[in-house]
Amino acid sequence: MTKTFANFEDGRRIQNEMPYEERDLPRSIYEMLTRTRDKFPGHNAISFQLESGPTDKAETLTYTQLHEQVCQAANLFRKLGVGETDVVALILPNSNETVISTLAGCVAGIVNPINPMLEPEQIAAILRETKAKVVVTLKSFPKTDLAQKAAEAVRHAPGVHTVLEVDLNRYLSPPKSWIVPLIRPKNPGGHHADVKSFNSEIRKQPKTLAFADISADRVSAYFHTGGTTGMPKVAQHKNSGIIYNGWVGSTLLYTEDDNVICPLPMFHVFACHVILMSAMSAGSHVVFPTPAGYRGDGVFDNFWKLCERWKITFAITVPTAISALMQRPVDADVSALKTAFSGSAPLPQELFNRFEKATGVGIVEGYGLTEATCLVSCNPVDGEKRIGSVGHPFPYTDVKIIRDTPEGPVECATDEVGEICVSNPGIWPGNTYTEAAKNKDLYHYEKFLRTGDLGRMDADMYLWITGRAKDLIIRGGHNIDPAEIEEALLAHEAVGFAGAIGQPDQHAGEVPCAYVELVAGAQVTPEELMKHCKVHIHERAAMPKHVEILPELPKTAVGKVFKPDLRKSAIKRVFDAALKKAGHSAEVTSVVEDKKRGLVAQIKTTGNADREAIGHLLGEFVYAYDWAE
Repeated sequence: MTKTFANFEDGRRIQNEMPYEERDLPRSIYEMLTRTRDKFPGHNAISFQLESGPTDKAETLTYTQLHEQVCQAANLFRKLGVGETDVVALILPNSNETVISTLAGCVAGIVNPINPMLEPEQIAAILRETKAKVVVTLKSFPKTDLAQKAAEAVRHAPGVHTVLEVDLNRYLSPPKSWIVPLIRPKNPGGHHADVKSFNSEIRKQPKTLAFADISADRVSAYFHTGGTTGMPKVAQHKNSGIIYNGWVGSTLLYTEDDNVICPLPMFHVFACHVILMSAMSAGSHVVFPTPAGYRGDGVFDNFWKLCERWKITFAITVPTAISALMQRPVDADVSALKTAFSGSAPLPQELFNRFEKATGVGIVEGYGLTEATCLVSCNPVDGEKRIGSVGHPFPYTDVKIIRDTPEGPVECATDEVGEICVSNPGIWPGNTYTEAAKNKDLYHYEKFLRTGDLGRMDADMYLWITGRAKDLIIRGGHNIDPAEIEEALLAHEAVGFAGAIGQPDQHAGEVPCAYVELVAGAQVTPEELMKHCKVHIHERAAMPKHVEILPELPKTAVGKVFKPDLRKSAIKRVFDAALKKAGHSAEVTSVVEDKKRGLVAQIKTTGNADREAIGHLLGEFVYAYDWAE
């Protein structure tokens, strides 16, 4: 049963009811699912449709059916030698099998969802690091090379002994389902693992758990961070941390009467923990449209009709998706919709306003991270939503803003910017990552996880993110390490220094761009450097959208590239181009650092410039602006 969450005090009131350890919580993912099955056996649990049309074939499982199939899959994993410390890796897009294998992997051992958009060598590196024994992936299917990519990764992961294939063809109706076997690419082989059908094998297993559930808390999931470039770090999540996320969702967000549409990938903690695990705890119904979610054919065009079809009450989204949706009319009955959740990247105010005007529904921005088993804070569903803020910390979550000083870490005052540090039941101090060396210097006071995000807490306990100490570029929710772009550019003989940053983007929040300083006497054009990047940067998301050659890059006293100046230059360039394209008599005179808001563009207008229209245009970006007098 949900409780009111209208302000910070409501969250503390819930926390003060009793210590978290005294709450009647399930000990495991299996117990959580069993409790919900017992309460709501006939309620819809999950639905999936392969195609995005509002009348296309869909498969729905009730909580009883989901519980049975999770037990069957967990029994299969155990039969294949997966013990409590062994890993089942998932290289899958969204489907009902993805949900089943995620939950079953947690029950039988440790589940490791892997981003299927990674390159085979990155997937293989994760399989080796986690010592995965079983891989669940797709059977060869038209319009996707995932089966081929997974086979290549398994070839370089000698610990994998079994590959279980999911055939998406079963979700199609004739005549399409007849055609797929005729045009299906040849199923890849060439690796050492046994290949079996996931669905055929689980049907052979009993529908009740054939082994004892856990008696003590343990790791049940590995999630890798970022990974669009470079080798991702692997974070480990215990049952207790995942259950905390489920408890937050079922206590403050969802009920058994909610229908939640989730076009986000299950390999990400947002979809897995914040949506699925919370819904499993509450008894809600989660709808997954197409394997690729928002990236699936027709999903944006059919989104509102899908909301009508499934009587959606909660829409799960990200700023890039909101931007795309606002380019389409709300062409269906969405009166059941109560709230939209947005995460993964900052939300521009203009997008918030457009969405609210188009749907009559407000967007709730939240904050979480893989290292914390996700949830940290969100704007109150029942209270004031401060646009640009990520809201109040959840009950039993303690957020401190800390800055380093020569005397050691010091907690910041109200509205003072520092590093966001978090302690809650989802954080496992000293054990956040599988590699011990990566946990060094990751905590303050031996309990507060250093997120690498810069932010402040205002007087009403709203958390604001102002920058990233880690210097990551976040493109539509994808973390991109600028060092990978810089290393690629530095591999060119004409480049002496390189600095990669995120430049503002109306759709993705930010996209990579790069500035270079040439070796004395060298000559090269930006176009030639872009071609060089295409060869040396393998992940499409990390390709810079703009490369600029400067006489000299700004540097610190010790010779390090000073990126704040590069960011200011990029903001001015992008804003000026957008203003010129829209025909506005305005320009950026400077970009200044504001302690509360980060980098702020100063806009000068001339003549009869329409400031309201300019405000709407610049509101599409995540960076703030002021009028220059």
